[in-house]
Amino acid sequence: MDPTLLAHHTSTTFDELDGVQVALFPTGATEQHGPALPLGMDFLAADAVAGAVERDDTLVLPPVPVGVSEHHRGFPGSLYVDPSTFEDYVHDTLASLASHGVRKAVVVNGHGGNDDALERAARRLRAEGTAFAVPWNWWANLGDLHAELFGRESLGHAGAAETSVIHHVDPDLVREDRLDAAEVGTGGDDESLTPSGAAPPWDFADLSESGTTGHPADWSPEAGERLFDAAVADLDALVDWLVARPLDDLLTPGGR
Repeated sequence: MDPTLLAHHTSTTFDELDGVQVALFPTGATEQHGPALPLGMDFLAADAVAGAVERDDTLVLPPVPVGVSEHHRGFPGSLYVDPSTFEDYVHDTLASLASHGVRKAVVVNGHGGNDDALERAARRLRAEGTAFAVPWNWWANLGDLHAELFGRESLGHAGAAETSVIHHVDPDLVREDRLDAAEVGTGGDDESLTPSGAAPPWDFADLSESGTTGHPADWSPEAGERLFDAAVADLDALVDWLVARPLDDLLTPGGR
């Protein structure tokens, strides 16, 4: 049994836990990541980062595997839910945990399409006085490291960073023989797609033939280890930040 995982506890052993202050709630998506990376890339990475934080004051919740991904509908295997459904699911899950006394959380997110719904859920929880939840993308603080490793700050979608990180999590999940195919039609820099600075309602299939933006063939095991370790360190620091602040101060506007 891993005592940091809620799913491994019984109702009795959970009730006996002492000192848990912060829940880590992995969220992500099941959506296309080109021909070389798994559909579960986003929730698998988020779950792995959350699970690598080994502390007595945290508890890792089961991951949410499907997110706000309708813009990937043009590629087989992509699943998606309505943003309001996702928002309510996250809100209700953390509210139920708060009823058992754990009222601080980090939503360890692996999919940018979830961002707006997560912010709404977090604001609802705070406004109600139920819990204080911080949405956090595992790559949020890695721009400089990504630039050092790959010469550019943007991680893209299913590019070198995600390829490197998911290889670090499980090497069998990268189809290395399909990385060349992933480089085809990677898109992302066609000015005709943003006329006069506008943002038309494109699906991802309009932006990339292969389903990737970035250069997955630039990946490396060393980059995966460094990116993963940096993300875990950032999450550990964020938990420190939450633990150091009284809940009442976090829930009170201006109280921080």
